[in-house]
Amino acid sequence: MPCVLVADGGARSRWKALKAESRSGGEQAEALLQSLQDRILQIDSRRHRVSQLIQDLSHQKQQSAQMRESFCKAQNALQSCDHQLAQLRAQSEAALRQVTDQQRVQDRLQVQLSVLQELMQIHLLSIDQSELCMELRPRPPCADRTSELDPLRLSVTWSHDDHFTLQVSDVTAGLVEDCVSGRRTELSTALLEVMQRYLSQFQLLSEIQGLRSSFAIDWRPAQRLLLYLKSAALVCHLEVEEGYPSTGRARLVSVQRNGQAVNTSGLKPPHSGPSLTDWLVFLCSCPLL
Repeated sequence: MPCVLVADGGARSRWKALKAESRSGGEQAEALLQSLQDRILQIDSRRHRVSQLIQDLSHQKQQSAQMRESFCKAQNALQSCDHQLAQLRAQSEAALRQVTDQQRVQDRLQVQLSVLQELMQIHLLSIDQSELCMELRPRPPCADRTSELDPLRLSVTWSHDDHFTLQVSDVTAGLVEDCVSGRRTELSTALLEVMQRYLSQFQLLSEIQGLRSSFAIDWRPAQRLLLYLKSAALVCHLEVEEGYPSTGRARLVSVQRNGQAVNTSGLKPPHSGPSLTDWLVFLCSCPLL
């Protein structure tokens, strides 16, 4: 019996030791589990913070990309504005130069016209940046002070290439050229030439102007031809030579009745060297026509 008691006591001791070891192991396992859970919570919290940081960084990245895109657009718009501004400045400077040049030319023309008005009886009708209108009122030669021609209307237009165009409004006034062009600096010379040509034909033009009140005539200066309409069917053609009436003469070229030529061999005023007036008076009263 004593041997059995000893054996039972040893088993109980081992069982207690195992129990105590098991309790200690469980406590350690619980402590380890608690430590692991704490670490899991820490890692999960850290993961949440990292995930939030990643989202923030991603959002900032998107914003940064949008900002870069907006910046590029703004920079391109600024460059476009600079380019347009440079073009507008160039256009503005060109327009200012053009206005300045036109004003300078207009002032110079105004001065020239003031001088011409005193010397040649030019009456300025209107002037602006592109056109000038005037009347020539020529003084007749001393021997013809009793005669006075109607004023000759002229218009002058100028272009941006520093040229002018002189237009004679009434081509029947006796000027062969009804339009003259040239550089602006040549305008005074052109006006003088028109005046001289106008005055050189003063007697002819005065005579034609006077005849218009009594006869149905049409003066064609380019051909130096005077058409006399005696009736609706009868037209007489008179040629006026250069230098008339001092060195040139007037002569009957043809007569047409209903478009058919009429024999003019016996048609001539009674005295020699007939003038245009002599011819028209003769033709008007001629019983052969």
